Amino acid sequence: MKITLLVVGKTTDKQLENMIEDYVGRIAHYVPFEIKVIPELKNAKALTPAQQKVMDSDNILKWLDNTATAMHGAPAVILLDEHGVERRSIDFAEWIGKRMSAGRNIVFVIGGPFGFSDAVYQRAESQISISQMTFSHQMIRLLFTEQMYRALTILHGEKYHHE
Repeated sequence: MKITLLVVGKTTDKQLENMIEDYVGRIAHYVPFEIKVIPELKNAKALTPAQQKVMDSDNILKWLDNTATAMHGAPAVILLDEHGVERRSIDFAEWIGKRMSAGRNIVFVIGGPFGFSDAVYQRAESQISISQMTFSHQMIRLLFTEQMYRALTILHGEKYHHE
């Protein structure tokens, strides 16, 4: 069982990148985890937001199709989306624990700046929201990796989370 965070575009802020990598390393002590980057669109400024959303979503779907073929089975696809379900950290830990016990690979997806196309929503099993507030896509990567690490420490009864 493996967890992947699929993102559009690389992290350009070195401080955020260092913090994200720290959590990636911590998560790897519990479960195979990686971040996969889909390259940003070239000449995006020449495209409308709707065109960018469709093109980013097409690239996400291509990556998911290639992954399903390589792994001989489709992973569970979970979108990080502002309209998704918000959970407290302890509830997220329980939720992720149930999915991990099923043994199926999981791919969490952070879309491009204009969100996901209907085709990506249809492909996903569910959506989660980090917050009702708006954050940059790069910041969401840090928040998600920290919450994934927190969830794993909760599942293992460690003292990182205080509740």
